[in-house]
Amino acid sequence: MHPALSVIFFTVLSGAGYGLFSLVTLLHLTGLYPVPGHGELMTQLGLALALITFGLFSSTLHLHNPKNAWRAVMRVRTSWLSREAVCALSFYPFALIYLWQILRAGVEVGPLMMVVGGMALFLALLTVFTTGMIYASLKTIRQWNTALTPANYLLLGLALGATALAAVHAGFGGRSEGLVLLALGLLLLAGVMKGLYYLWIREVTGPSLNTATGFTQARVRLLDQGHTAGTFLTREFGFDPGARRIFRVRLGVFGFGFLLPLLLMGMVLAGGSSLWLALALVSALAGIGLERWLFFAEARHGVMLYHGLQRT
Repeated sequence: MHPALSVIFFTVLSGAGYGLFSLVTLLHLTGLYPVPGHGELMTQLGLALALITFGLFSSTLHLHNPKNAWRAVMRVRTSWLSREAVCALSFYPFALIYLWQILRAGVEVGPLMMVVGGMALFLALLTVFTTGMIYASLKTIRQWNTALTPANYLLLGLALGATALAAVHAGFGGRSEGLVLLALGLLLLAGVMKGLYYLWIREVTGPSLNTATGFTQARVRLLDQGHTAGTFLTREFGFDPGARRIFRVRLGVFGFGFLLPLLLMGMVLAGGSSLWLALALVSALAGIGLERWLFFAEARHGVMLYHGLQRT
């Protein structure tokens, strides 16, 4: 599939925003947050909402006709895209009331704050899950049609959110080892899950030209594609970055997305400057951006079996 930058920005930034909002809200409502100040709590929640909003706006750039974006909410019963849109829109009222309660009553958790904060937390995680399910539900793309897809979306969003949480806390002068360990653990878990995904998509048991045509007694070969130049299908669904480029990008994914942030967090835990957490966040965002580019670039749509591809 041809990677669209607007969708990459959307999934990375909104995933990080939802992950940050979920973790801050969970730690705040349960009392596990390391004594947050009012300004710090509002900064973290405000940053989360900014990331979410910017990501959602960038997603509309992928639409051929953005003014018809309202149609995305009209097929909730059958479309994961509609479910994502409904969850994303439903999240805002609860999140804004939660922030208003913090502004009005401070960081002390009251009954209303618990209810609206809990609903915002639930909808934030549900939105990320539905985003992953948009791709996991597509049986025409073998690389996406797996439970590992929404699992990766959730873990990567939480890992980025935890990294941002530790970095912002350090920016306010805090040195909570617990937050750094949380970010380190989630990044490590997300890296392992991503590695399992890459191992899974290497399987060669997916659809082939034989299964597409139904002829299984001998190897089927396409003699004529029906066109002599590129088409919309070949440009969008037949994008092929090449094996060498895929290998290099994967090195960038694990290097910038997981290894370097883990090393920087280890340095902080060993007594290094908390400024390394800001660099860890930048590195993680860059690495997950590469991961999301590769997520689309490695996808092979089944329609390409009729345009020269022997196997997806």
